[in-house]
Amino acid sequence: MKTFKKILFWCLAGFVLIQLIPTDKVNEPVDQKVNFVDVKKTPQKIAQLIKGACYDCHSNETVYPKYAYVAPISWSVKSHVNEGREHLNFSVWDIYNKELKESMLDKSIQTIQNKTMPMPGYIVYHKEANLSDAERALLIQYFDEMLKSKAY
Repeated sequence: MKTFKKILFWCLAGFVLIQLIPTDKVNEPVDQKVNFVDVKKTPQKIAQLIKGACYDCHSNETVYPKYAYVAPISWSVKSHVNEGREHLNFSVWDIYNKELKESMLDKSIQTIQNKTMPMPGYIVYHKEANLSDAERALLIQYFDEMLKSKAY
């Protein structure tokens, strides 16, 4: 029993100590002149879907949930957000070149169709990101129309 208490003590001490390791959760300011929904004058319904399902990881408008402030979960959340922004950041949409925009729209369509985005683990805690088949079809149609008209 003495060994168990020591192990428990050191585990708790370690957990408390890792809380002192900071994780940057400050979003960069969003310039409406380059933000996707503003630049594309995205219809309200589509904008709500994109913001609800994509913006937490794919924009500079991330709203971190309470659990994202507890290490080591905070490290994982921040890593996912950083990776999401590397692949596509709607907040800086208009600074991308045409080829990159086309590629991002194409990839967005694929991931929505394959239901790999939003990530299944994200949907568990964010019900607004759990898109219905009709909502997925709406987003796919919107992105596809942009691709076909080359209006990206």
